[in-house]
Amino acid sequence: MIVKQLYADNRLRNFHYLIACEMTGEAMVIDPLDVERCMHEAKANGFKITKILNTHEHWDHIDGNTEMKEKTGAVIYAHNGAQGKIPDVDVGLKAGDIVNVGTSVSLRALDTPGHTDSHICLLTDDDMPALFCGDTMFNAGVGHCKLGGNPEKLYDTFNRQLSLLPENTLIYPGHDYMINNLEFTIDREPDNETAKIFLGNLEQQNPHNAYVSSMKDERKINTFLRLTNRSVIENLRKHFPDLSENPTQKEVFLALRELRNHW
Repeated sequence: MIVKQLYADNRLRNFHYLIACEMTGEAMVIDPLDVERCMHEAKANGFKITKILNTHEHWDHIDGNTEMKEKTGAVIYAHNGAQGKIPDVDVGLKAGDIVNVGTSVSLRALDTPGHTDSHICLLTDDDMPALFCGDTMFNAGVGHCKLGGNPEKLYDTFNRQLSLLPENTLIYPGHDYMINNLEFTIDREPDNETAKIFLGNLEQQNPHNAYVSSMKDERKINTFLRLTNRSVIENLRKHFPDLSENPTQKEVFLALRELRNHW
């Protein structure tokens, strides 16, 4: 499997992805807002785009669909619940469905509500797993729930699915928010030396060559995966004095998500 992460150079700091089969050159593009950039990269690598995958229905993930389909004839895939929200979806996906690219790439659809109710992530099922996670999970953070989402559903998505992923799973999100997320982690957990090292190493990075984190990294630097950490909990009490004496992981997650909305 060939993965090309493409940074859009826009104010929302979008990432797009080309996932290609090494054997056939067939490719799928994920959330292709910047069509010209995606097409240029495909041409430069000899890829033929045959599939478009939208992780969810927000405009900055679907507005390139029409132009991309006109230029390539690609089939549009999305969550089966997004078929009334995203125009011209050809294939609606549910949890467990397999999307094949060429002859060598298979990705499994995960039903991952929270950022929106109709959000999917794609997970490769091989020795080097990769998660293409849209706006559900970011490097060192998680998605917001302000535009049709639900933080309790987002917690369930993490608790039942994403937090269980193997440590070598690579994380490919829909936006480059890593620096701001690391700063939030350090603000929540001032003694997190690993997060400080990551921030120092990455704060000047070129987003066109962005660091790709793993679940091993995330468990060290992503506050939303560190829900039993005493420093995280005690610092939350400054903002949520009514937090339970021994809060559940769900309580901590929801408090963090609420705090992040205004941070």
